[in-house]
Amino acid sequence: MRHLPNLITLGNLFCGCLGIVWAFAGELHLAVYMIWLAAILDFGDGLVARLAGVSSDLGKQLDSLADVVSFGLLPSVILYQLISQYLPNTLWPYIAFLVVLFSALRLAIFNLDEEQTSEFKGMPTPANALLISSFPTIFGQNSEILRLGLESPVFWVVLTVLLAYLLVSKIRLFGLKFKNFGWRDNQFRYIFLLISMLALVIWQITAIPIVVLVYLLLSIWRQYRLS
Repeated sequence: MRHLPNLITLGNLFCGCLGIVWAFAGELHLAVYMIWLAAILDFGDGLVARLAGVSSDLGKQLDSLADVVSFGLLPSVILYQLISQYLPNTLWPYIAFLVVLFSALRLAIFNLDEEQTSEFKGMPTPANALLISSFPTIFGQNSEILRLGLESPVFWVVLTVLLAYLLVSKIRLFGLKFKNFGWRDNQFRYIFLLISMLALVIWQITAIPIVVLVYLLLSIWRQYRLS
């Protein structure tokens, strides 16, 4: 039983590896599924470790190594492929790898920062990866509004730099672990979960950027109220 969380973490890493293979092959929808499955496994390994009482430093380090691949490199490759579609034969697609560089930096900082238990500093790598995973579906829709400006290098540079910055920013984002179920201690979590569920029911995958934006805005509001 004590090895089960680490096996789940290795499953997360394997999903990242498969996703990278499919992303480079142009099968972005399969790569996206691997990010989603990796996110489920990433949640599951910690849950199993806590329930079984077998949390360890090894598991923490292994989790970060898996996350660099599944939520750092894989999203970067997806972003690289997307940018390559709109800006072929240029150097612009390589900017996508800022995401994996800053993901690695973010995870190293996280492992050394003992304050990041009930809240995070900067965007968690799984949330950033889930946001990027929504792009192939959203940008693949035949909507002129959604496609407006995608061929512009400015759009992709700003988007990629913003995502990389959010990973290591000082913005304090609340975690989703409940110590109790009272409203006072969890009002931002309840508001976020309610808005997220409604948005996902109404807009499905298209709602993911909205969910991430709501998460950021609520966290900033919470930080302002606590300051």
